[in-house]
Amino acid sequence: MTMPQSIAHIALVVRDYDEAISWYRDMLGFTLVEDTFQPEQDKRWVLMAPPGSQGTTLLLARASNDRQADFIGDQAGGRVFLFLQTDDFWRDYKAMQDRGVTFTRDPKTAPYGTVAVFRDLYGTLWDLVEFS
Repeated sequence: MTMPQSIAHIALVVRDYDEAISWYRDMLGFTLVEDTFQPEQDKRWVLMAPPGSQGTTLLLARASNDRQADFIGDQAGGRVFLFLQTDDFWRDYKAMQDRGVTFTRDPKTAPYGTVAVFRDLYGTLWDLVEFS
């Protein structure tokens, strides 16, 4: 018997909670879902979600040591790490450009949809994608 499963959160290692919250809120329009201090671990449980999202959330996880800090902005070894799906590529691409998001690859149309690559505040690569 199989049980339904889903990915609840994707952890993204960040330098600072507040700067990351601000960037994802102000540059991408994400919503702060939860920000709870966990005193026993001296950290915060910070969840953010894209507008209208009902699924997986982004867990902003502050690096707790130098080894983790080494991976900030490079968790996927220079590959695209996260994929932000949209229902209107050109609307969101233009809005993100207007807010100052840095795109590293121009939009292209592929058999699967329209896509462009952008960097977050730490250099993590994302796809903005509208699947066809």
